[in-house]
Amino acid sequence: MLLKSKFKLATAIGIVLSMLSLLVHLFLANYSAGGITKYTMHMDDVLPFGPRPRPRRLWGPLVPLDHLHPFAKPSKSYAAPSKHNGFIYAKIYGGFEKIQSSICDLVAVARLLNATLVIPEIQATTRAKGISPKFKSFSYLYDEDHFIRALSSDVVIVHGLPKDLREARKKIKFPTVSPRNSATPEYYIKEVLPRLVKSKVLGIIVNGGNCLQSILPSSLEEFQKLRCRVAFHALRLRPQIQSLGSQIVGRLRASGRPYVAYHPGLLRDTLAFHGCAELFQDIHTELIQYRRNQMIKRGTVKEQLTVDSVSRKMAGLCPLMPEEVGLLLQALGYPPTTIIFLAGSETFGGQRMLIPLRAMFANLVDRTSLCSQRELFDLVGPEDPLTPDLPQPPPPKNEKQLIEEWKRAGPRPRPLPPPPARPFYAHEKEGWYGWIGENDTEPDASLIEFRRQAHRLLWDALDYFVSVEADAFFPGFHNDGSGWPDYSSLVMGHRLYQTPSGITYRPDRKIIAVLFEDVNDHRYHPPRNWTIAAREHLNRSASVEGVVSSAMSSRPVSFLAHPLPECSCRTLKSPAVQSVKDSNGRFLFGGEEECPDWMARSLATASARNNEPQNEDYEDELPEDGSSSDTQESDRSDSNKSSEQDEEMDPDD
Repeated sequence: MLLKSKFKLATAIGIVLSMLSLLVHLFLANYSAGGITKYTMHMDDVLPFGPRPRPRRLWGPLVPLDHLHPFAKPSKSYAAPSKHNGFIYAKIYGGFEKIQSSICDLVAVARLLNATLVIPEIQATTRAKGISPKFKSFSYLYDEDHFIRALSSDVVIVHGLPKDLREARKKIKFPTVSPRNSATPEYYIKEVLPRLVKSKVLGIIVNGGNCLQSILPSSLEEFQKLRCRVAFHALRLRPQIQSLGSQIVGRLRASGRPYVAYHPGLLRDTLAFHGCAELFQDIHTELIQYRRNQMIKRGTVKEQLTVDSVSRKMAGLCPLMPEEVGLLLQALGYPPTTIIFLAGSETFGGQRMLIPLRAMFANLVDRTSLCSQRELFDLVGPEDPLTPDLPQPPPPKNEKQLIEEWKRAGPRPRPLPPPPARPFYAHEKEGWYGWIGENDTEPDASLIEFRRQAHRLLWDALDYFVSVEADAFFPGFHNDGSGWPDYSSLVMGHRLYQTPSGITYRPDRKIIAVLFEDVNDHRYHPPRNWTIAAREHLNRSASVEGVVSSAMSSRPVSFLAHPLPECSCRTLKSPAVQSVKDSNGRFLFGGEEECPDWMARSLATASARNNEPQNEDYEDELPEDGSSSDTQESDRSDSNKSSEQDEEMDPDD
């Protein structure tokens, strides 16, 4: 009897434990399901109440650059356009950074030639069939009416050619020119202007993003200011992009914390141009080499197909990998809970390239994790459906057709049919990499790919807005030496114009490559002197020294990457600044004019209103060697927290 009661008690206890285990498993499954849970940023428990600290060293403002203010208004001697020499229409090829730079150059060219500018055509949108009819070529990205109004006193801009000239253009009756990269003003005056005066209409085809020389003579200083007015004031993104960008910035700062914007710069064309294929593996190396071979055939690259990618990286010609950027941010003192916004529509290599960075900083987010699908669809607008470019199975046969085939077949017994071929899944055919497993040549872009290229312009424009508004910006690849405008440099130039005292890092990739070469075997546990060296270099790159060194390489390529000193002014109470000039005697820093009195008074009023005490740099001291274990435990805990986002990675990348 006693034995039987003990058996019943054990059975009841087992049932209770089983029920508890089942409830725990159901709770964990409901909590960790990727499609059920919503992304939330991980916060530390250091200061659970009150405002969170903003160390000046990490988030600014920088005192040596605090005296600079945006000022691109024309001088008193700037006269309105007088005579009219004809119409200029333009076609722009390339990505967002090339479009942004080309439009600024075209406005300056129209002013130089005293011509009426027709709203430029963005070819990435005109080639995309079936995109939203609400947006035309230019208005797909920008506010067209604001663009015309903002430049009404500089250049006459119209929506299109008159009807009679439009019909003549369709019949190809007007000449077109394709200026070389960084064409001089003399080229337009001596060669383009006579053709414009003769035909009254001229077309300009822009491919490289730079149709006008970056550094203009001192007599054309007003044209540099005009470029700034176009890039930073007239080229306003259309309201839908600005609204969603403001919402993203608000969501990033909803917790009261600042955020870092990071653009990897891992683009296939850039990697192929510089020969960085060996830094990747498998299919990505083949894709880069194929594109490099195409560039060699077109004459864009005048080198051999196979080069030493390691030596290129040591020379600073290859981008910083996301893993290296994460280690540099750790060396700077950014905590593991720092919010990092990933900018850019393309990251070559896919999400796998971001795994090390996400392991170090769990709050690595992009527009897809901060916006709903509905918000992104509304930004794109209604589009006509396109048939997918996937192999279609043969149509099914009816019973009569099957009987006829059976009768026409050979003598019995027949051999067994061969096994069916392996099916091709959607992810093997979609995108720019599906062809390489079957063919030696890349197929022509399909209608779906053209549409995706137009969508990438939207994503780049949206991320550009968020990056300019960021509290800090870290470029993965800027001043790449290709001679083309790059995305990161445009963001850095816009930030230098709008908020010069903000934190914008300008790392020297040669120095960074040498630093990582010294700790190649133990980069996750570097010695203390390495961390100090990396921190000192990055802090210098964000200050005046970094502005000057970056200007020497970026300004000859793109004026918008360093719009100083023409587009800035300094206050009277600014500290003594040592002027820096280039080899030709032009100012790189320190040659700004004084801000007008009305502007100085408004700045003083705003400064007094917003004068808040800054938090001290409580993180100035590096952790001692004995505290490294605690840091490692914190890093491991944060990497475990980031497993929710790892489920969102594309397994096909």
